[in-house]
Amino acid sequence: MSKLVLLRHGQSQWNLDNRFTGWVDVDLTAEGEAQAKRGGALLKAAGVHFDRAYTSVLRRAIRTGQMALAAAGQGELMLVKDWRLNERHYGGLTGLNKAETAAKHGDEQVRVWRRSYDIPPPPLPRGGEFDFHADPLYAGSDIPDTESLKTTLDRVRPYWEAEIAPRLKLGETVLVAAHGNSLRAIVKLLFAVPDAEIVDVEIPTGNPLLIELDEGLKPVSARYLDADRATALPAI
Repeated sequence: MSKLVLLRHGQSQWNLDNRFTGWVDVDLTAEGEAQAKRGGALLKAAGVHFDRAYTSVLRRAIRTGQMALAAAGQGELMLVKDWRLNERHYGGLTGLNKAETAAKHGDEQVRVWRRSYDIPPPPLPRGGEFDFHADPLYAGSDIPDTESLKTTLDRVRPYWEAEIAPRLKLGETVLVAAHGNSLRAIVKLLFAVPDAEIVDVEIPTGNPLLIELDEGLKPVSARYLDADRATALPAI
């Protein structure tokens, strides 16, 4: 039986500022760092020892993974980084204040952009402040201009199937330190969550989700290590 831990990064500066972050490479706040370390301490207390660890190319996820592993006594484990584990690309909403955007476009329109499964925000214009096509992190990659949760899953799935799932099938214990939407994509894959229900699944920051999987990578158990900050999980 293999084990998978999904760990959403701790609070970032733009989480605190109530801005649409997406692919912008903002750092953790002091509270975000503390959340990452608490997550690592919970992993240590639970006796979880990792064989492999994955993260996105964004520093808030990388640092969360690093600090959690250090707090778990496994700081020597190298993180494997890939942009396909990035947060959802928020397109033309990137960098905007969420409250101001709702005041401009209406609460319902913003709710559709944020919470619908397959309706993305408007695309991010080329040549602007947050045009990621010129970013060396994505050199040679065919990256999007906006994403829904559905298209986020579409780019997470091939990486999951090619890189992460084979490790789990070998019986390894794997950490994925990433983002709310890329982790929701993995939850949807593992638990076969219907499209209409995945939008209500929330992944709390800095709270390790420990999932035990059978040989076919079907979940047999799942729990958040901090029960006081846990959210509802899909049925197994």
